[in-house]
Amino acid sequence: MENARPPWARRCLGPVWERWSPVRAEPKSWAGARLPWVSTVVVTAFVTVGSGFAAHNQPDRVPLDAFVRALLVAGGALLLFRHRYPRAVAVGTAASAAVYFAAGYPYGPVFVTVALGAFGAILAGHRVVAWCALGGLWAGHLLVGHWLYRWLPPRDGAAPWGDELFVAVLMVAVVAVSELVRVRRDQLARVRAERAAAERRRADEERLRIARELHDVLAHSISVINVQAGVGLALLDSDPEQARTALTTIKAASKEALGEVRQVLDTLRTRGDAPRSPAPGLDRLPELTEQARGAGLAVDVTTEGTRAALPPGTDLAAFRIVQEALTNIVRHSGSRTARVLLRQAPAALEIQVDDDGPATAVSGEPAGGGNGLVGMRERAAAFGGTVEAGPRADGGFRVRARIPLAGPKGPAAGTDTVIPADTEEES
Repeated sequence: MENARPPWARRCLGPVWERWSPVRAEPKSWAGARLPWVSTVVVTAFVTVGSGFAAHNQPDRVPLDAFVRALLVAGGALLLFRHRYPRAVAVGTAASAAVYFAAGYPYGPVFVTVALGAFGAILAGHRVVAWCALGGLWAGHLLVGHWLYRWLPPRDGAAPWGDELFVAVLMVAVVAVSELVRVRRDQLARVRAERAAAERRRADEERLRIARELHDVLAHSISVINVQAGVGLALLDSDPEQARTALTTIKAASKEALGEVRQVLDTLRTRGDAPRSPAPGLDRLPELTEQARGAGLAVDVTTEGTRAALPPGTDLAAFRIVQEALTNIVRHSGSRTARVLLRQAPAALEIQVDDDGPATAVSGEPAGGGNGLVGMRERAAAFGGTVEAGPRADGGFRVRARIPLAGPKGPAAGTDTVIPADTEEES
């Protein structure tokens, strides 16, 4: 049973246990993975040739023969699978190096094979297996050099402690470099993930902004068109001149809606392109009230305080809030008059839109299914402002917005007011 195995054995001898485990962590298929042929051939050739040169400077060690050359080639060939089976390669290269040193062959670039095997395992996340493989190699070298040397070549006495220190330093260096590379790679991966998340967040915010703009533009214009179409149909036979006026209003509203939709969609063009026309602001309130008048809604606009130039974002938000409030009156109120109050102070811009009601049900529209009030709150909250909407005590309906002029504070700054279920619906 898996739980009966010692934890140290499961970690250090992972590849051996996995061979007989019913659930294998190693991949069963090589399809789609590329083998590092070039680097493996280069490393194997370097280790084999370099060991031959190292043997000339170590006459006290066992000379190279056919067996050790085959062992070096086999150890290097294991690196071919270091990306697919990193744990098995780490243990295999350490084992081949342990046999190499136990046989008394000269020190040399065989450490490169061991280092690459452990390096691949650590980068793959199998740190404990790599540490155990390197620790096992060092322990085996220590055991051979100070105990088993009596029965193993070259039988010339215990190994100097300097050799043991040299091997230990190499092992520590391999682990340190591998860990540094792994940490750096994880940091880069985290930075890339955060950058991708930020890009997705910006894209979502841009889509939300465009959707909000399209909603505000189309909801207002289509409401006007709907009302005027009803008037035109009702008066087509009895009062053709009034029907002609309604059709003229429909044409003007649809033309303006097309222009604003085109302006919104222009933001989807290549980054850096400037919009073809400025965004609407409070200076276009006369046009807005004229459209509302064409839909049968008389709008009285009152301004208090000193009018000053507003930031473009604040100006657009204020215009859209007024536009959406008037649209809701056209669609959901029986009142044919509305009052708009703009109060501008140095610290904030206050907007108040009132109608005298009563609320009317619109055929075919789901109750509470609109997004108008939500959009108004989002626009105000983007600049640290608030929107309150609800029925008045005298039976009318009021929308009050306050937008600070000190700069945006983020969406979290806005607060919502609960609207009773029996009040007017939003568009």
